[in-house]
Amino acid sequence: MFQVGDKVVYPMHGAGVIEAIEEREVLGARRTYYVMCLPLGELRIMIPTHVAAEAGLRQVVDADLLQEVFTTLRDCGNREQPAWNRRYRTHLEKMRSGDILEVAEVVRNLSERERDKGLSGGERKMLENARQILLSEIIMAKNLEATEAVELLDQVLAL
Repeated sequence: MFQVGDKVVYPMHGAGVIEAIEEREVLGARRTYYVMCLPLGELRIMIPTHVAAEAGLRQVVDADLLQEVFTTLRDCGNREQPAWNRRYRTHLEKMRSGDILEVAEVVRNLSERERDKGLSGGERKMLENARQILLSEIIMAKNLEATEAVELLDQVLAL
């Protein structure tokens, strides 16, 4: 069970802070919800507490794992380039996993491909989404402003 003020990550949306735990009636059922505020885009999400674990809600990573993320971003990506539709499905599965290391792989692979060959519209949108998810967790883990997190991520990807 998470508490108000906890920094958490919700897969496919990113990291934020639980700002409230509220009880609401939705479709005739009374349930308890986490109210999560995401720093990027100023989005608020309500997550039913009874399905939070199944949905992949987890704590923001610590400094050690964040260093592992930066190492993943710096590593040379997978040189195998399957067809775009297979690549897209693989990357989508990684993003849905909620695992920050897998999201970092998506950002790394698509950033590298963008530099080398360019991206389709779908892959460009996926890269933007993956970057936002990764940036939101960097912001929460390192207590940075959005512009600082963007600079840090761009710096790490440039190496």
